[in-house]
Amino acid sequence: MDIREALYTTRAMRRVTPDPIPHDVQARILDAAIRAPSGGNSQNWRFLLIDDPGVKARLGPLYRDAMGTLWETFYRERLEHARSTPDDPQSTSLLRVQSSAQHLADHFEDVPLFLAAFARGDNSGGSIFPAVWSAQLAARAEGVGSSLTSVLGAFHGEQTMEILGVPAGKGWTMACLVSLGYPTGRWGVAPRRPVHEVAYRNSWGNPIGFEIAEPLWPPER
Repeated sequence: MDIREALYTTRAMRRVTPDPIPHDVQARILDAAIRAPSGGNSQNWRFLLIDDPGVKARLGPLYRDAMGTLWETFYRERLEHARSTPDDPQSTSLLRVQSSAQHLADHFEDVPLFLAAFARGDNSGGSIFPAVWSAQLAARAEGVGSSLTSVLGAFHGEQTMEILGVPAGKGWTMACLVSLGYPTGRWGVAPRRPVHEVAYRNSWGNPIGFEIAEPLWPPER
């Protein structure tokens, strides 16, 4: 797969089939992940694959509780506004994302594979997240959809670490959880605000010097 296709079409795919992901595919995803840059080349990371139904059954209720807390706290006002103005494009986008994220929560146990990423001495995430993103790009190249979430570690970190057998008192923190599965939907370029609206040059607010009205991939034929 062309790298630009992977970069432009690797978006959150939360609706997936329960079909298992073969071990050779998993191996290629993880092997790509550990090639990512690491601060000081310390590689102070650990990755845990979760496909045991029993483990997922214990994590699922925690994940759904975490998502419920997220909707009732950080997103409450935004969701209330979106529901009151459903025809507004931003409201439509937010409600669509909320529906997709809730679908993942409601079908957590049906997701065939999760990748949990742990870091030590990496409070900024500057070392672990390049590796996670490499895993997601590698998954895209294999036709596997992915979605990154951090709510489980944020709201139920201790319980999750205990369930997963993470050694206590060793400095490990759960950076994120990535769902992996063959998507039921189509790949495509995600709509985003254009570059010239979110990027500046030399000083905050200064125009970047060019405008991009439409995505630059795929190239015109």
